[in-house]
Amino acid sequence: MANTQSKEVNLTKRVQTSKGPRYCPVGLSANGRVKPDLVVVNGQQERHPEGAYYLEWRENGRRVRLSVGKDAADASARRARKEAELNAVNNGAAIMPEGKDGHRSIAASVEDYLDETKLTKKPKTLAAYSTALAYFVESCHKLNLEDIDRRDLLKFHAFLRDDKEQAPRSCWNKFANVMSFLKVNGIRGLVGKNDWPRFVEEEPEVYEKEELGKLLAACDANERLWYEFFLMTGMREQEVTHTYWTDVNLTSHTVRVSHKPDRGWMPKAYKEREIPIPAKLVKSLKALKAKSDKTCNLVFPTAGCNPKLDFLDCLKAVAERAKLDKENFWLHKFRATFATWSLWAGVDLRTVQQWLGHSDMESTMRYLKPSRSEQVREKVNEIFA
Repeated sequence: MANTQSKEVNLTKRVQTSKGPRYCPVGLSANGRVKPDLVVVNGQQERHPEGAYYLEWRENGRRVRLSVGKDAADASARRARKEAELNAVNNGAAIMPEGKDGHRSIAASVEDYLDETKLTKKPKTLAAYSTALAYFVESCHKLNLEDIDRRDLLKFHAFLRDDKEQAPRSCWNKFANVMSFLKVNGIRGLVGKNDWPRFVEEEPEVYEKEELGKLLAACDANERLWYEFFLMTGMREQEVTHTYWTDVNLTSHTVRVSHKPDRGWMPKAYKEREIPIPAKLVKSLKALKAKSDKTCNLVFPTAGCNPKLDFLDCLKAVAERAKLDKENFWLHKFRATFATWSLWAGVDLRTVQQWLGHSDMESTMRYLKPSRSEQVREKVNEIFA
């Protein structure tokens, strides 16, 4: 017997709220029409011109979301049509596909997706999505989203590898970005696990103590503090550039990674955290704070109290000054060194995970590298003496 239960399709809009991006119900007028740009947040209607509209419904017990653009009237019409389509299918009727005017062009969908990404993600993330989708549009010559199939995605992988000469990890990242774009647009299940690009997970590189000693010896006082801060906190570049003096507790010897709404900056995965810092770094920060501009809240500001953005360029310059190969020096290597040295010192995985702000234990476990200390070498010599 056919199941004739009515299928409901909800219309939401993905907007930026004080708690991050959320899918919010649309605001409705007395006659049931969608009010453009009005959504319901915590029971109150608010105006949000940013973001795109989404349809939501249940399919085989799973929630499905489909992006339907930025126009309220068009989104409302798409909701009504989708609800009618689902109910017709539920009652055994055959549904004709949408006509030409109802198709979603790949180019327009990419533009909508990047506009929304710009509102909710960091510039580096937007740049990564922009590049991946530009390559996909270049490799796929179809006009409409609905026409994309498995072969198009396999061709995209080959295009990245052969035409763009991307490294295996870069192929995987760009492929994943395109799959995220398709998922937002309700397109799933085109490829299987074995269709994804493959890459070998490289072991994270860490600084040797000897080369760090040479690097820091070539630093002036400010440069030394910059790179000791990276090394002794394990923070990401954006986290360091957005550290406020209010994040630094010189009494409890801790530094926090926190949301900076006044600068439009949010920690990765929206996770705030606290990291203990050694007395050596506390002493240096106290000296810096004593002479810092009291009208600027940043620990490492530019002259105009903006986040310092040239830490990497300065690091390369110091490496050259120290007669070291500058290609072996980059900022994330301080983070890898912090994680590896912490684990070698016996700090448990869960604690290091929390310090690093990792969402999963697997990311932290990458830093479980065998110790190369003198004590370990002595033990090996004893074993095979």
